[in-house]
Amino acid sequence: MFIEPNIKNERRGWIEVICGSMFSGKTEELIRRLKRAKIANLKIEIFKPAVDIRYHEQNIVSHDENAVLSVPIDHSSFILELAKDADVVGIDEAQFFDNQLPEVCDQLALRGIRVIVAGLDMDYTAKPFGQIPNLLSKADYITKLHAICVRCGNIANYSYRKTTDDKQVMLGNKDIYEPRCRVCYQKGEMLK
Repeated sequence: MFIEPNIKNERRGWIEVICGSMFSGKTEELIRRLKRAKIANLKIEIFKPAVDIRYHEQNIVSHDENAVLSVPIDHSSFILELAKDADVVGIDEAQFFDNQLPEVCDQLALRGIRVIVAGLDMDYTAKPFGQIPNLLSKADYITKLHAICVRCGNIANYSYRKTTDDKQVMLGNKDIYEPRCRVCYQKGEMLK
């Protein structure tokens, strides 16, 4: 016998993805949404990959130096245990997480948790980056942010690497990367 669940009082979760190029304001937007949730007295848990120590070992920090305390983790599966009592989960630099992250986000949403994920959608070669494409396909809400091209002033959605190192993951800031529009990204070295 099938018994229909009473979903009127059941808390519903969802997945939000904030993506874009470097310097587009992804972390800034993540922090803004988490602060609003905190104002609403919701229980928040924030995570980042342990590998990301550019600005701070524990805080997620925007390029504008806004910061919020987070828990650095080595594997996305840890989020399931650490966030079991959360109303809202924030995850920054999602492109650096393992391939279990989309499933972890799904499980959190099924528990009734609002999941807000921020990350680069493309690497410096303009290829889909990490688990962001999979998260985009599962997301209930998607926000694509743009930077400003440092070469021409148009909107930028590419992260141009100014070095010749070809490792996909290379943590850096304005010393290594700059936002570029499609045309200036394609012109590449000619604009250096």
